[in-house]
Amino acid sequence: MMEELAGVNATVVGLARSGIAAAHLLQEAGARVTVADQKDKGELGPAIEQLNRSAVTLTLGRGYESACDHADLVVISPGVPYRMESLERVRRRGGKVLSELELASRFFTAPILAVTGTNGKSTTVTLIGKMLQKSGKRVFVGGNLGTALSEAARQVLQASKVGSDDPFDAVVVEVSSFQLETVERFHPWIAGLLNVTMDHQDRYDSIDEYIATKQRIFENQGPSDYALFNLDDPTVDAMRRSVKAHVLGFTRTRMLPSDISGGAYLDGERIMLRTPGQIEEVCRRSDMKIIGHHNVENAMAAATYAQLCGCPIAVIQAVLREFPGLEHALEVVRERRGVRFVNDSKGTNVDATLRALESIDHPIWLIAGGRDKGGDFARLAPAIRQRVRRLVLIGEAAPLIARAVQRDESTDRASTLREAVDIAAAGAVAGDVVLLSPACASFDMFADYQDRGHQFKALVQSLSA
Repeated sequence: MMEELAGVNATVVGLARSGIAAAHLLQEAGARVTVADQKDKGELGPAIEQLNRSAVTLTLGRGYESACDHADLVVISPGVPYRMESLERVRRRGGKVLSELELASRFFTAPILAVTGTNGKSTTVTLIGKMLQKSGKRVFVGGNLGTALSEAARQVLQASKVGSDDPFDAVVVEVSSFQLETVERFHPWIAGLLNVTMDHQDRYDSIDEYIATKQRIFENQGPSDYALFNLDDPTVDAMRRSVKAHVLGFTRTRMLPSDISGGAYLDGERIMLRTPGQIEEVCRRSDMKIIGHHNVENAMAAATYAQLCGCPIAVIQAVLREFPGLEHALEVVRERRGVRFVNDSKGTNVDATLRALESIDHPIWLIAGGRDKGGDFARLAPAIRQRVRRLVLIGEAAPLIARAVQRDESTDRASTLREAVDIAAAGAVAGDVVLLSPACASFDMFADYQDRGHQFKALVQSLSA
């Protein structure tokens, strides 16, 4: 791949985490690199300092798209719409437009284990990584989560330049629909689709387009690969008949069908793994530290990946018993006066918030709202009626949610997250749970969902004892 990039005029559009990593990788491979972003230098701040300013050209602010005009290759960050007219012009004149994921994936010889889905990706990828690491493998874990894939690809490239061994035995990657929009050769050895629900309708013309984009994770797989499907999700289950790879499945509701190669299922309270000629118990769901039906699904998916990679069953069991969950995903922040405060800032869509509500068996004070992504908030209404004692709404979507759930008599509006926390802390009583699960993007009030979660945790910790 390095030979293909030497001397190429490459433009990276979008200077977030993955864009910076792509610029570093392209430089390492010998490309002539331009970086472009609609923000100006002042707005980008520390991001600019991470670049070798003497070796890259900057095109920032108004007119940034002109950086694509003479590029042989344009690499786009996930947040950059792949159908921008400037990118269409690149394609029409024969240039390449790739996602950062596609670019980075071409540098690996180690097997790629890829996971996509509307919800649960980060937890599943983290579990897979921990299982492989605990069994002694050298593993990269990242992609859409944490470290950009290009950072790992640069390590591979640097090792090859000095004749060192590949630094990774496996590459575990969280993959978003945005990253799959422009794949060409992306080829995971194991690819999994956890679920598909309404999301990102501010990006796609229809739910069908979103589903088709998710399905692209399987398009380059062949008979020596494995494709894992959630058999309880009808949309996902229907896709398994169109792949060329060995089909695997996981399900909470039934036995595995005989026409698939293996996977995981729930037998009463026991998580079971099936391979040809063998069935093993992983653990009881009550043995797991993380809560919720959705996390049982994530655990089953992760165990299936790990078993295929040769992880001993004892290692899989140990990780599931020890893993406390991810930051910002049903993370217990504090118990104060008998009230638990839970940070689910990663709940950026309606389905994620529904899963959070279904995972908690105590009266809930729900803090929700933010920037609408085209979600159907009316779907929250039954769960809110059943489980939510009081609803506290913030952000641009507050009036949309209020109209959709029709709970005016037990709904508060807060102009800031601080005000929302104060309202909930003042009203909740022992046994209640104060849950931040916004069902919305964060960009109206925060830098990202992590910033929102960190601010929530700081506000909770600052409450008087």
